[in-house]
Amino acid sequence: MTKLSDLGPPIPGERHGGRDIPEHEHFYACPSCGQKVDQRDLRQVFWHEVVGHEPLEPEPEAKVIEFPRRK
Repeated sequence: MTKLSDLGPPIPGERHGGRDIPEHEHFYACPSCGQKVDQRDLRQVFWHEVVGHEPLEPEPEAKVIEFPRRK
């Protein structure tokens, strides 16, 4: 399984214009694998755009946050 750190150093994204948003709005659930993606880290965004990808393996020091799956 691929770890976020395997994808290289962080690639920070920036908001352009608009209002400041709450922390939780920086995340979305990947429609393919269901993992939460931090839109401020473009490594995560690019990974989850690849068709057929698997979720990234969580790492204690990484910013990938595990959320319980909804039933």
